[in-house]
Amino acid sequence: MKPSSAPNEDAKALGVQAAEVCLPCSDLDSSVAFCVERLGLRLETIFPADDPRVAVVSGHGLRLRLERGRPTAPLCLRLSCANPAALGAVGPGGQEVQGGELVGPDGLRVLLAPLERLEVPELVPAFVLTRARAGEWQAGRAGMQYRDLLPERQGGRFVASHIRIPHGGPVPDYVHYHDVRFQMIYCRAGWVRVVYEDQGPSFVLEAGDCVLQPPRIRHRVLACSDGLAVIEVGCPALHATLVEHELELPSSTLAPLRDFAGQVFVRHVAQQGAWAPSPLAGFEARDLGLAAATRGLGGARVLRRAGELQADATRHAGELYLGYVLAGSAQLSCAGSHGLGVDDCVAIPPGTDWAWLEASPDFEWLEVTLPASAQPPGIG
Repeated sequence: MKPSSAPNEDAKALGVQAAEVCLPCSDLDSSVAFCVERLGLRLETIFPADDPRVAVVSGHGLRLRLERGRPTAPLCLRLSCANPAALGAVGPGGQEVQGGELVGPDGLRVLLAPLERLEVPELVPAFVLTRARAGEWQAGRAGMQYRDLLPERQGGRFVASHIRIPHGGPVPDYVHYHDVRFQMIYCRAGWVRVVYEDQGPSFVLEAGDCVLQPPRIRHRVLACSDGLAVIEVGCPALHATLVEHELELPSSTLAPLRDFAGQVFVRHVAQQGAWAPSPLAGFEARDLGLAAATRGLGGARVLRRAGELQADATRHAGELYLGYVLAGSAQLSCAGSHGLGVDDCVAIPPGTDWAWLEASPDFEWLEVTLPASAQPPGIG
């Protein structure tokens, strides 16, 4: 019997957008390198950046999905579908299944998966104190090492990472972009040379500098000093790094105010930043300019000790209040009393009272809030 070349109505209803052969691998980096360097495929997507588990490579009419940790099993085909439940699959309770599995005559497994869209999970707020001494460094992409500052990820809504590259020089990065709602990078130590789409030639971020990376802006890390360290905060926690194969950087256009999904690029240079009195008694603040660039979605500022502290409690009513100790030490009152030192990080849930009991004269604190209006001392 000669098979028909036209898909049937069930196949049309699925709305297949991509087909990938799934391969298990024990070492994702080595598998990607083999596919790219030996087979001539190209990297398309890798995630998550802090501990890559999935990479998609393509070429020669083939698309492979490499999955670290997938149990060794017969090959399967993964179809990304606009409507994976179109075949009417139902679960044990009679509910419609979003996705499923088909098995071919010779045992070929076909996974029907929803399209991979940006999903922002519901917030699961929690008080988190991550000590510098407790951090375990994880190998991430492009030779970067990651320390997780929000291990539970606030339900998957946020990720915060202390990222370092111990040995300087060229960085094995490539032009890429991220499917995100919010993403900022604060240079903690050393320097790093980066380049961004429509923002002119490459430039150097030094300690205290910051960039806002709007959604899907193309960029690349070029080189860094020994001991580079940055703090990255993003939403959602799980988001893809997608490789840009067509655009070269620096781009031929210069559009510093270009709109990227309602946000504009920001480069804050610490040496040019202005310190101003903070509404939080005993501190002054250097605003990093994120609030205006994100239309209030997120904000960031650096606080430093200036004057007498007042132990009055404050709270916020936002999604995220995250603080990172840049210098000095302090005593925080929040569900108990906590001594904080350099490179400690704290996330404070909305509606929770907290206050500074003590702070050393050299105390500095990076504060990231979503929305921007969640900055204290706004009593919720």
